[in-house]
This record gives sequence, structure tokens and C-alpha cells, in this order.
Amino acid sequence: MQIKLPELGDGIESGDVLEIFVSVGEVIEAGQDIVEMETDKATVPVPADAGGKITKITVSEGDTVPIGGVLLEVEAAEGADAPAEEKPEPPAESKAEPEEKAEPEEKAEPEAKPEPEEKAEKKSEPEPEADKPEADEPKAKQEPAPAPPSQPAAPAAPAAPATTQPANASSIPAGPAIRKLARETSVDLANVRGTGPGGRITRDDVLAAVRSASQAKAAPAAPAAGSPSRPARPAAPVSDDLPGKADQDEFGPIRVERMSKIRKTISAQMHASWSNVPRVTNFDDADITDLERLRQSSKEDYAAQGLKLTTMPFLIKAVATALRQHPSINAVIDSENEQIVYKDYVNIGIAVDTDRGLVVPVLPDVDRMGIPDIARGLAETAGKVRGGQFSVSDLKGGSFTISNLGAIGGQYSTPIVNIPEVAILLVGRSRKLPVVMPDDSIQPRLMMPLSLSYDHRLVDGGTAARFLNDVIGYLQAPSRLLLAL
Repeated sequence: MQIKLPELGDGIESGDVLEIFVSVGEVIEAGQDIVEMETDKATVPVPADAGGKITKITVSEGDTVPIGGVLLEVEAAEGADAPAEEKPEPPAESKAEPEEKAEPEEKAEPEAKPEPEEKAEKKSEPEPEADKPEADEPKAKQEPAPAPPSQPAAPAAPAAPATTQPANASSIPAGPAIRKLARETSVDLANVRGTGPGGRITRDDVLAAVRSASQAKAAPAAPAAGSPSRPARPAAPVSDDLPGKADQDEFGPIRVERMSKIRKTISAQMHASWSNVPRVTNFDDADITDLERLRQSSKEDYAAQGLKLTTMPFLIKAVATALRQHPSINAVIDSENEQIVYKDYVNIGIAVDTDRGLVVPVLPDVDRMGIPDIARGLAETAGKVRGGQFSVSDLKGGSFTISNLGAIGGQYSTPIVNIPEVAILLVGRSRKLPVVMPDDSIQPRLMMPLSLSYDHRLVDGGTAARFLNDVIGYLQAPSRLLLAL
């Protein structure tokens, strides 16, 4: 029976094998996870749709498998009994051998009578006589021991420990991103002690294991090295903190990593955007001094509900409200049919930086949500993405994208439009600047840098400027956001 790759979501035609949880000879049950697949922007475990004994695994880690492609072959319970019937043949031979053993036993009976004579001989020549019976007995034991035929079956025993390792690996409390990091750094998660909730393995745990392993390698190298350690250049440049497998080129040590499915998708998407979208970027600043006071006065109330209140929920609400007033920015170009599709919903994608690459989950109907709901949805979505627990459906349906560069650092940038959308807003790190106020006084104000990139085929410069001005207006008067519905 063949177990094939099932449908993983709309529009997904294939997936890359990240990890195989089972091995040949293992008995699995229906519903048990057998492989971990990486699609365009999601990592999902694939369960078996039938149980049985695995007879063949047709894929390897790193393979690209189309939907419906065969992952492995299993032998049903009835089929598993059939090979058990073939095994009785060696027992038949073993029975023939015992009969031969019975003959020496018959010979041993007449010899049993002269045992006292042998004992007498043993006294006279204790060592030679004692050696002969002892040598004969082991031979008799070795001949009857068609245990060797059972030990040829024992090669299945080595397979058993191999099967237990993947089974245990699947039960290790670590998310897909952590498993990928462990594979890239050659860390055995079975030997890593998790410090996260419930013993869950975190990124810091894996990096700590990498550091301890590199220190262990460096320790023996130090005493043995001396002056020869200087020529051993590879030891210094090669770092276990880097992803990929160690290799060498003509200039020195390198590390090589196979391009992941998500990185290939990002590459193709960015190339299509760069090639097809005439992009223009407007830069501006929003005075969020009053917004910051409001946030600081409210963050304890949110913390009591288990929420961390940042400026992002306010920015998301400001963008969503402004999109309602500028429908051409909340639209797509249908080049094939030569038409513009204006969306009557506001679904905002939030670019999240993860170990696997940039992922853009979508918050639906943000224009109908209040600040608390947005803060809660943002926290849940970011947690799912960073934990690798999101699905492909979480990444679809966006009408506008926000990228938060300020969480990492930096102020301005020229973000690439996330096609088929026609605009994207990048927010930088807020900083205090001297600002000339309407009364000509100079005051320190907290300014948020904003970079709006847009598709000039649909969005004109004036439309983009008016949209950005409205976003800034909402941020500078946060009370308007609290009243906006």
C-alpha cells in the first residue's frame, strides 16, 4: 500500500521534505505523523492515512514531492503476517540440525558410562582431557546454534533502534523552525534540554548546544596545536553558528545550504514585483508624542489582560481607516482582463521576520476592529508564525502590507510591493527630534519614520501623498483612532 502526499492547501502543487519521522521496518498507525513538509510559506506535518509496517521510503530529506506523490510504502497487517510464514523455513533447517545434535547425544550416552574413567584420566592428565570435552561441548553448542540464522534476522534489530530514534525525534518538544535550525547546525535535539514552557526547546537552547560543541572541539585543538595551529586556518574561520554544511572552495572554508521552498518563493515573488511594478516610494514622519503618552498610560491595563501594547495596533488601525478613504490603494490590477478590482474589505498583512524567512500573515477585517482586538490578534498571529503553527490560509487574502523595520532597527527603506497588492508601508524606529512647533518654539518630539512604496501604474503620487497624510493625521491625533469604527 502506498501513502501519498495529500492536498496541503489551495494552489499548492508540491512541497519539500524537511524531516522524515519514520524508517523502514517501523510499524505505524493511521494518523501518525510521518514527514514534515515545507510549502511556499508554511511548514506542516503530514500524517499517514493508513497503518502498517513500512517496507520502503521513497523520498529523502530535501526532495521536492508533488501533490499525490508517493512518500512511502506500507505492508498491511495481513501482509505483515505473510513474511512471518516465510520465516518458518529456517526453523525447519534448525530442526534438521538438532537431529544431528541428537546423534551426538546418543553417542554421549555410551560415553557417559566411561565418565569415571575419564575422570581418572583427568586426574592423571587434568589439562589435556579437560580441554577436549570443553572444546567438544562448545562445538556442539555452536553447531546447534543456528542462532546465527536468527541473528541474520537480527539485522532487523539494528533497524529497530533506528526506528526508535525518529519516533523519539517526533516527540521532541520543538517547533519546525527550531528543528530546521538544529539540522542546519548539526545539533541532535535528543541531547538538548529545553528551557521553554513545558520543557520546550528554544532557539537559545540550540545555540547553547552549538557553542558548547564548538568549545569542546576547540579545547583539544588548543593543546595539540601549538605553532601548527596557525597553518590550520579552517579551524578558525569555520563557525558552527553558521547554517549549511561545511565545505571548501579555492579561497578557504565555506558553508553551503540548499535553498528552502520559502526562500525560493520569496525570490520569485520579489523578482516578479521588481520586474513588473514601477515602484515609487514616499518618505515622511509622524509625530507620535501624544500617541506614546496614551500608550504608556494604557499598557498596564493591557498587561493585566496578558497583552503587550505597542504602537503597531495604532498604526494598523490608522492604515485600515485611511484605506477606506482611498480605495485605489486597497485594490489590485487585473492585467489579463484589463481591469481594476477594488476590494470592499480591508485585510492587512503584517510582515514577520522568522528563522525561515519573511512571512506575511493576514489580519482580516481590521477596519472593523478596535485597538484591543487588533493587539490581541497581532499577538496571536505573531506567536503562531514564529512557532511555525500557521497554515497557508493564514497568508492569503491580504489587500495591503505593513512591514515593521523599527522592531529590528533602521529608519527609512524602499520596500518592495507585495504583489498583487499595489502598496506597502514600512515603519522605522521612532526617535526624538527637535521640531519647530506652530508657535515657532522648538520642542523634542517623538517622530516615527514612514516609507510608502506604491505601484505607479494605479496609484498616482498625489493619491499616495494624501493617503500617507491621513495615516499621519490619525497617528498624531490618537483619539480619532479610538472613535473610528
